[in-house]
Amino acid sequence: MNKSIRPFAFLSFALVAVSAVYASDIKKAYEMPDASKIVQDDLIPSATKFTMPKDCKLDDLESIARGKYMFHNLNSKNDKKENLPKGMKVPKKGEVKPYGNCVACHNIENAIGGGTVGPDLSNYKTNFVDTKVRNAQFVYQKIADPRVDAPTTAMTVNLTTKLFDEQEVCDVTAYVLSVKKEKSTKKSIKK
Repeated sequence: MNKSIRPFAFLSFALVAVSAVYASDIKKAYEMPDASKIVQDDLIPSATKFTMPKDCKLDDLESIARGKYMFHNLNSKNDKKENLPKGMKVPKKGEVKPYGNCVACHNIENAIGGGTVGPDLSNYKTNFVDTKVRNAQFVYQKIADPRVDAPTTAMTVNLTTKLFDEQEVCDVTAYVLSVKKEKSTKKSIKK
């Protein structure tokens, strides 16, 4: 063997030998958690069929106001208690409550920057409920867990994952089904 290669070959052999000794006991070097346990903890429960509670008041103005607030807001981070609709739960200090932020994907009457990823919910009651194509139970289920009839949906799973409670799903349902006054975009011209 060439004299200039011998030290390199010896050093390489020594490095491989030392690595082999330490590699055989690598579990002692760092924690190796059971990945299957981590994955199990992150899995969303399977799709769940829900029935709208009998006490879900779809025509209650306070419920509609809470639903509107949740539909148009991401979370409680910048909430001020005095600005919340009556009956809205105030998160504990330091906690951030996620809301629907439905407007990110859906358009609805008077929405600012309504999304186009999900179906347009404008005039939902007139277009779907009054024509008997859909009913309040359908809307409640879609908000609670849309995977029941659309397993690959990108919509948030709200009740199954406990992101919302039953009352919050009722509130958003009430808002979607409410008749909303359109804001006039025409300015009155004085003659």
